[in-house]
Amino acid sequence: MAQPDYVPVTPADRVRQTERIPPARRWVLSRPGELPGLQQPRGESFGSPGPDQGYALMLARRFNDKLRLQPGERSEDVVSGAVAVALKRASLFGRAPVVYDLEFAYGLFGFLSDAPPAELVTVRKRLFESAAHDYWEQREIADLVGEDTLRLTPADVQARLADWRSLIDDEA
Repeated sequence: MAQPDYVPVTPADRVRQTERIPPARRWVLSRPGELPGLQQPRGESFGSPGPDQGYALMLARRFNDKLRLQPGERSEDVVSGAVAVALKRASLFGRAPVVYDLEFAYGLFGFLSDAPPAELVTVRKRLFESAAHDYWEQREIADLVGEDTLRLTPADVQARLADWRSLIDDEA
């Protein structure tokens, strides 16, 4: 509330002007961790960067009872390889992983199918063997899936599983 004009004010009680703060200086890219052009680098061995990628591991647990593993396949290896594919798909769309990315990845290699093609089972056994312990094997699995395939829906992948070679770039 304002002070009435008829009330005397001593010089010590008067409002004083505060110190003026200068405007901020222009920001300059100068630290080693800052990316020029605000673009994450891409290429071989860079992986698939994206937001909240650890969430894919939680989503992967939802499929534990749905996975159809063949003798000799370990669920840890399957999860590691599928998560790498799911993260690549999520980063392609510029978002965090969702359950459909994992459904896509598991379906692509026939882990959700009761009767996957026998040749695909042979290839996936070789690919996923000890993938849980080797980052480079996980990268190899993710690199087999091209951008055109990553843009398909999980239902499209399931429908085209009989023609799996057109979905996976493998020379096995």
